[in-house]
Amino acid sequence: MGTFSPLRILYLILCIVGIILPWRYFLAWFTENGWSLGAMVDAWHANAASSGLVWDLTVAAAALTVWIVHEAYTRRDWLLLASIPATFGVGVSLGLPLHLFLRGRREA
Repeated sequence: MGTFSPLRILYLILCIVGIILPWRYFLAWFTENGWSLGAMVDAWHANAASSGLVWDLTVAAAALTVWIVHEAYTRRDWLLLASIPATFGVGVSLGLPLHLFLRGRREA
């Protein structure tokens, strides 16, 4: 297992922040509106600005997924695939720094 360089520690910190910040708002929304994922998706498209952000993040998540799959296959490092459910379960804010953190363990 790779060392914990300052850059890998930064990626790990970004993972934690990438979990806390989005879920702080998601949990507040679910508490106020109930645990309906459909209603939350509807809320994401409440106006043109929020719809634009949703599509921006959707394209970023798709590109990140392609990169993760490509790297996992070419490096034969299947642990990198853990970044995919992190991306779609929490968001790009977790998936990207997690992928960089995991990727860094082989480069150290």
